Amino acid sequence: MHRFAFVVHPLVARDALVKFPALRFLPDFALEALLKRKSPGVMSHITGIRSKTGAETEGWFIGCPLTAKQLVRLDQDFVVERLAQCAQIAHELGAEVMGLGAFTSVAGDGGVTLATKTPVKITTGNSYTVATAIEATIKACEMVGLDPSHATLAVVGATGSIGRTCAEALGPLFERALLVGRDLAKTQALVPEVPRSEATTDVAHVAEAEVIVTVTSSETPVLQPKHFRPGAIVCDVARPRDVSVAVAKERSDVLVIEGGVVRVPGSVEFGFDFGFPPGTAYACMAETMMLALDGRIESFTLGKSVSLEQVRTTQALAAKHGFELAGFRSFEREVEPAMIDRARRARQSLATAT
Repeated sequence: MHRFAFVVHPLVARDALVKFPALRFLPDFALEALLKRKSPGVMSHITGIRSKTGAETEGWFIGCPLTAKQLVRLDQDFVVERLAQCAQIAHELGAEVMGLGAFTSVAGDGGVTLATKTPVKITTGNSYTVATAIEATIKACEMVGLDPSHATLAVVGATGSIGRTCAEALGPLFERALLVGRDLAKTQALVPEVPRSEATTDVAHVAEAEVIVTVTSSETPVLQPKHFRPGAIVCDVARPRDVSVAVAKERSDVLVIEGGVVRVPGSVEFGFDFGFPPGTAYACMAETMMLALDGRIESFTLGKSVSLEQVRTTQALAAKHGFELAGFRSFEREVEPAMIDRARRARQSLATAT
């Protein structure tokens, strides 16, 4: 049996109060100061994962006590050292591959340097994250009754490695594709690679699209409530998010998804509540698990880039071992049927009006 580990961390300082409730009276800056001094540790033992091939694996959640802001803003040598400590714990437990969850995959160079400092293989999980984002976007179109071949797709951050992959995979399915980037020359250079596409640097053009995939490297949201047409479907792959939380509050007609919820094969017990329905996980977690199940002990997804080949490989591994899309997430919550219905009705009303 090949074993894995996966790194988790508090998104914000107040999240740490789940484990340390006695510190609830401290302000955030004081909590962050304490978290910075705290060492990583084992959060739980993960059991019950069984592939449909019969292969099994087990693993551990390793807690890195740094918030999202700290992971991005602290000295990156310090951050890598903290992650190396996580890898050392994983190695001592018998794990052979370790996944980087949430902002631990965003920090620094996306695991490239970390992979040189530990015998444990490293993956960000971004390949299967992109794969499920693509699958979730297509499924969301089906659920609201939208035919991509008669619709416009916008890819925001199209010149980035992940954005380019999404554009190349999804673009051919749509009647028209808008490629949105910061540099017009670089964005125009991508046009020949995506059928029926146009380049722009103006994010306002997103309002022309029924479907938007966004994956920029911005530290602040780039898409606000005003940027979407009624009934739009938005897949936000970026971390930090590209879509402002104001969209959830002000535009109930817009369906925002953050990729897919993945059903894990077997009878998995995580021993840790990260807010998902039983037996399901984030795609980045699933990528780490499937590498272990397949005995593919290698640093699979590293750095800030994801290739179409890597996406297809994870899709094949998922099919082989029995991982499948089980639902959507939106702003850390499960997407409810009512949210899909509102987007469908808004799209139908717009079609009737025009």
